[in-house]
Order: sequence, then C-alpha cells, then structure tokens
Amino acid sequence: MEMIPHQGMSMVSLGKGILGMLVLILMAYTLSNNRKNISWKIVGLGLLLQIIIAIAVIKISWIKGLFEYVSGFFVKVLEYTQVGAQMLLGEFANSDEYGFVFVFQALPIIIFFSALTSLFYYFGIIQKVVKGLAWSLRKLLGISGAESLAVAGNIFLGQTEAPLLIKEYLGKMTRSQMFLVMVGGMATVAGSVMGAYIGFLGGNDPVQRLEFAKSLLAASVMAAPGAVVIAKIIFPQMDKIPEFVSIPKDRLGNNFLTAISNGTSEGIKMAVNVGAMLLVFISLIALLNGVFSGIGESTGLNIWIAQHTPYTQFSIEFMLGYLFAPLMWLIGVAAEDMALMGQLLGVKIVASEFVGYVQLVDLKNVSNVMHFSHQKSVVMATYMLCGFANFASIGIQIGGIGILAPNQRKNLSELGLKAMIAGSIVSLMSATIAGAIMG
Repeated sequence: MEMIPHQGMSMVSLGKGILGMLVLILMAYTLSNNRKNISWKIVGLGLLLQIIIAIAVIKISWIKGLFEYVSGFFVKVLEYTQVGAQMLLGEFANSDEYGFVFVFQALPIIIFFSALTSLFYYFGIIQKVVKGLAWSLRKLLGISGAESLAVAGNIFLGQTEAPLLIKEYLGKMTRSQMFLVMVGGMATVAGSVMGAYIGFLGGNDPVQRLEFAKSLLAASVMAAPGAVVIAKIIFPQMDKIPEFVSIPKDRLGNNFLTAISNGTSEGIKMAVNVGAMLLVFISLIALLNGVFSGIGESTGLNIWIAQHTPYTQFSIEFMLGYLFAPLMWLIGVAAEDMALMGQLLGVKIVASEFVGYVQLVDLKNVSNVMHFSHQKSVVMATYMLCGFANFASIGIQIGGIGILAPNQRKNLSELGLKAMIAGSIVSLMSATIAGAIMG
C-alpha cells in the first residue's frame, strides 16, 4: 500500500488554505490585547512574505534548487558526523546493520551541529546572514532592530541563544517587543536539532533526507515573518521603533579552537537534555496509555475505538488526536489523516516537537498499522512540528531570558502561555500554506 501523492494546487486546496489562514488569524485576533491598534499592513505583508517563500521553495525551480543546495549541506554534514560516530561507537553506529538507534545516530548530530554553529559564529558567517535577514524584516515589516535580530537569529540559533544577540537591549524592551522575541523562539528550532530531525526522518535514504531538509529549512525561514504577523496581532506595537542595533562580539571566543570547544560543550548538554527528555516523556506517555488502555478494556471502549477510528485502543494519542482534529480539518488536512495530525500537534504541545517527530517517523511508514494516507499530510506535519512551542519551553524562556534581563521576569511569566499558543499558530500557518500549494 502506498500513500496518495499530492495533486498540485487547485481551487479546492486554495480554498481550504484560505479558510485555514483565516481561522488561525481569527485565533490570534481573539487573544489580542489591543485589537484597535493592530497594523493590518504588517499582517498582510508578513503573510504575503510567508506565501512567497512557500511558493518559491515548492514551485520555482531556481529557488527550489537554492534551497536544495543549502539542504544538501545539512545532508553532507550528517555523513561527516557518521564518520566521527563510527570511530567512537564502532559497528554500533552502522544503521544499515543495527537500524536507526536514536542514541547512536541522532544525538551525535546534535553535538557536531552545535560545534559547527559555534565555529560559523566565530568566523562571522552567521552574523552576516542574520544581519541581512534582520535588515530585510525591519524594512519590510517595520519592526525594531533588536526584534528583527532576535527573530532572524532564531532561524539558526535556539530560543535562549538568539536573545544573546540582543542581550543589552532586552531590559529596555516593551511588552510587544519582548513578546515577539518569545514567539520567535517558540516558532522555530535551532540548527543543531534540525540536523537530528533530518537524520531520523530521512533514515538512510539520501533523497528522503534532502526532501525533509528542504521542508525543515523552508519551515524555519517561513516562521520568521510568521512570528511577526501573529505576535503583532496579539500584542500590537505602540511605541516608536528604535534604530537598527549591532550584533555583540563577546560570544566569539579567543580562537577557533575555543569556539569549537564551547560549541561541543553546549552540544553535549543539549544532547543529554534531549535524550533525557525523550526518555521521560515517551515513558510517561506509555504509562498513561497503560492506564487508559485498562480503562478502555474494562468499559468496552477499546473495542469501539478499534472498530470506528484509526486507533486500536483508548490512549492519550486518541484523546489529543480528536481534540485537535477539527482544527486539522480547517487547515486543509485530509479527513482520513486529521486525527493522526491532531495527535502530533497535541504531543508537540504537551511533550515536545522531538516526541512529535519520533511519532511522525512511525506514521509515515505505510507498513505500520496506523499511518498517514496522504503524502501531503507528512509534509504538513513536518512544517507543523518545526518549532519549540510546548509547555517546557515556557520555563526555558523564563529561565534563559530572565537571566539576561532580570527586570523582564514578570513579563516573561505573564506572556509565556500566550507565546506558546502564538508559536503553535505560526507553525500551523506554515503547514497550512504549504498544504494549499501542494494540493
């Protein structure tokens, strides 16, 4: 059995996409603290920019080729990481023989990507790219220099690393500006973990790796203007926009060996944190599913669920899936896949995007009992999960950004939940636009 391929953009897919975007904008509008002062010009320009990026990546050959070229770099880095992993782990790093073992294949990628990012930062490569993107966001969408730097930095850096670019400005930021910094962090993922996603989503297939790399890269770039759109609907800018700001250089290190060492240390911490988080959350989900399955068995609910839904028993995935299923239908997901897609969104918010991507690996495999029916759903899920919007990230931002700007702790605490919801809306917007274009 094979998945149904996407059919290309049509009036139906376009209509569903427009409906989905309107619903998501309405969700943000209901959360707004100052609806009268929303700049619909910023909203329109930001949405247009997201749509242009999506069309360019999916439809325009030379832009598509450029993204594939950059994505190819990520894929090549995975191969280079494999060389180091094989030296360290020997035959256990051979996924052809032992299959994909997360500890052996995914976590080394996080460490190497972190070191590589630090090295690029030392040589000023990331700063140049970020500054160019930030300048574009400032000119096109009229946001402050500090905001634009943080949002552009989030395309490559994590939600506590990007604010380091503007740490001297954080304490002076308004609630609207701070909210955008938080949403930018929630709506994107760090380059280091993106490499891990590519690794276990694509497996050993170079074509699949390239496709997922392109989708993840596009989702991360689209999230930058998307974060501006949603953040400025919920907390419109009321104050004068300050001039463009400079990128600090105190993170560079004394030499490139120090940069590699610092990046490696950060990567190790991140890899251990990711591994521990996955162990705990997946174990907790299994524990809860054991309880729910027992309830379903004693009440006869398991039999009804197995006969009438894609699920085999009463579980947390079942509940999350059908809780978010109506929203999934509204953004253009096929009826056969909307519960499974809702499951991924729920798991991402409750646990993390990493757990969501682990489940996506199973759902894209047609040999499994539960799997997606449409290729479009796999791509939309890749876009939807590409962000740090979950409950744990609220605490991470309060702790991380709060250290850099202690006077903002109250704002961080008060805005945390809304920032998480806004980050989820941004990722859903990217998925909606991609789905509409694919058809």
